[in-house]
Amino acid sequence: MKDRYVVDTNVLIAASAADPTHPKDIDATPDEPMLRQQIWAWLDKFEQSETRMVLDSDMEIFGEYNNKLGFNDFGIQVVQSKFSTAQVDYVDVKYDENGSGILPAELSPTIHDEADKKMVAAALDSHRQFGEGCVAFAGDTDWHDWEDALSGHNVILEPIVEEWSRAKHAEKKRRKDG
Repeated sequence: MKDRYVVDTNVLIAASAADPTHPKDIDATPDEPMLRQQIWAWLDKFEQSETRMVLDSDMEIFGEYNNKLGFNDFGIQVVQSKFSTAQVDYVDVKYDENGSGILPAELSPTIHDEADKKMVAAALDSHRQFGEGCVAFAGDTDWHDWEDALSGHNVILEPIVEEWSRAKHAEKKRRKDG
């Protein structure tokens, strides 16, 4: 595990769906119970560790989390745990008039998902401030499309269910190119 992570919302959603004590009946990707359990285990380990969570100082990332999950869901409880143990690093993210994170000009056309722009901007500023910018993700395979561009800007990606996400990404590319 790295020292700090920007955690993509899909991690919190999938882990909440797999929570062994209070599973959330929610549309989550991946839908395979074994993979969701892997994501839950990663997030549980993250919570128990001293690894820090990266959030933007405007709390837009936290707002996205709360738009998708309720207070008692496992994913939100992990975030609350990081708050209560002072294991959150706040970074500066600038937002445009539509609420999307502003990225460097060379990255902006590559990162087409408006919601993910704030995650990328947070990882970029995390690298600037702390020398490490890592995004942990699970069900959103778009991150693989951006991997090279992000790596060129010192953003590391950590696919929690890497074998599954790379296979899904390759399948998606074949359909698109085919």
